[in-house]
Amino acid sequence: MKQNREYTNAFLIHISAFAGFFFPFGNIITPLIAWQTLKDRSLFLDEQGKEAVNFNISYTLYVFLLSLLFVPLAIGSFFGRHNNFINFTNFDFHLDLGLPNLFGFIGLGTVAGLIYIIGIALVIIASLKAKEGENYKYPLTIKFIK
Repeated sequence: MKQNREYTNAFLIHISAFAGFFFPFGNIITPLIAWQTLKDRSLFLDEQGKEAVNFNISYTLYVFLLSLLFVPLAIGSFFGRHNNFINFTNFDFHLDLGLPNLFGFIGLGTVAGLIYIIGIALVIIASLKAKEGENYKYPLTIKFIK
């Protein structure tokens, strides 16, 4: 019975990442709190808690870096094809949705959507594996907490 509770707690540590849907950085804070409160109960909970926290920090970092890539694309789209930046008396602002910028927005949106769906799928897979008692390791995770 004790091991079943251990697996359920590991499941809850992983699935608590969905708190990020309800408040900012909830995908990091909630698993971190759950791991800190449960890590002394068993080695399995300690390992799975570290995995969950490391993955969610890595995932947030990847999304942040992708967002940084979006900024130049958006600025270039808003201010594209303007040669009179110095003379603001004749400044004409329009959203340039030409073919190159449109493909950039669609491509970046597709990549962001894929990363988002992959993150959700990995959390669900890790939660189910932990519920079964398997020691799940997330792919492409930076080990911030060792």
